[in-house]
Amino acid sequence: MNSVKVAVVGASGYSGEELVRLLLRHPRVNLAMVTSRQHAGKSVAEVFPKFASLPNAKTLRFTDSDPETIAGSVEIAFLALPHGVAAEFAVPLVGKGCVVIDLSADFRVHDPVVYKEFYGGDHPAPGLLKDSVYGLPEVYREQIRTSRLIASPGCYPTSILLPTLPLLRAGLIRSAGIIANSLSGVSGAGRKAEISYLFAECNESMRPYGVPKHRHLSEIEQELSLAAGTAVTIQFIPHLIPVNRGILTTLYLSPDRRFEGAEQSAALEREIEQCYSTAYGTEPFVRLLSGAALPDTKNVVGTNVIEIAWRLDSRTGRLIVMSAQDNIVKGASGQAVQSMNIHRGFDETLGLI
Repeated sequence: MNSVKVAVVGASGYSGEELVRLLLRHPRVNLAMVTSRQHAGKSVAEVFPKFASLPNAKTLRFTDSDPETIAGSVEIAFLALPHGVAAEFAVPLVGKGCVVIDLSADFRVHDPVVYKEFYGGDHPAPGLLKDSVYGLPEVYREQIRTSRLIASPGCYPTSILLPTLPLLRAGLIRSAGIIANSLSGVSGAGRKAEISYLFAECNESMRPYGVPKHRHLSEIEQELSLAAGTAVTIQFIPHLIPVNRGILTTLYLSPDRRFEGAEQSAALEREIEQCYSTAYGTEPFVRLLSGAALPDTKNVVGTNVIEIAWRLDSRTGRLIVMSAQDNIVKGASGQAVQSMNIHRGFDETLGLI
């Protein structure tokens, strides 16, 4: 079978490391290039010894390559770079005909004014925004098939949007008053040496951050607004918890009607269940929980799966929806590989199960 030649640009961070792991094991991928300034010249096996037994890990070496070299060597480039820096690679790579799957925030937000509001500077490549597709496979699968610039969603947005979008589109919840409370492992902050993320600072500690305006609100509200057909503003509070990986999100939603009494509650429950079943019943990486089961990060860490469960609370009149996922796999690298599979016409689960 023919394989596709790919590169991971910025392969030394957590997302880049996970991309390397997934792509080295992918049966239809030739991982031809991995870049990192700090590791240039070293083999993958030297930098990530746990990958030493994977194909080509001992021979594939990190380089400090420019976009022209990358574009001449591969068909698809994954950008695991900080926002702002990613666009510097995306512009010339797309211009030279390379397909770009960007894990940064540079092309997730459609409006450069909103980007500036949340990221504190002018958009680095506004001319490419019209060509980018928001890379949420369960929602934009058909657009991903033909796009040359795929903006892979953030981890928090994935955990919020997948549970919420079907309900908004079906008109089963109100667009106002949405509250999202998320707990994330420390790897979500990236591989960097900052006092706030040292073991002694994070262990035995839980704390909120990014209050009240986390950067991911820009893409969350964009996608919710598109689904609702009206501007949506939500309350989102992320928290750092002392685990390495995983995100657990709880959403507090207002149903479109009152559900007093057993008959009304049962009718609304059936509609919600049918809504989720229609949206995700055949999705390979969405696990809809039933009965007494609730999302648990231990069931999804290391996988590309998101778990979703929900409960109606007749006492408060709210719908509570919960999700769990691995922030580095479904929230980043796994989802990016899923998009690559779709784009290339591979089985969507290839290399991910």
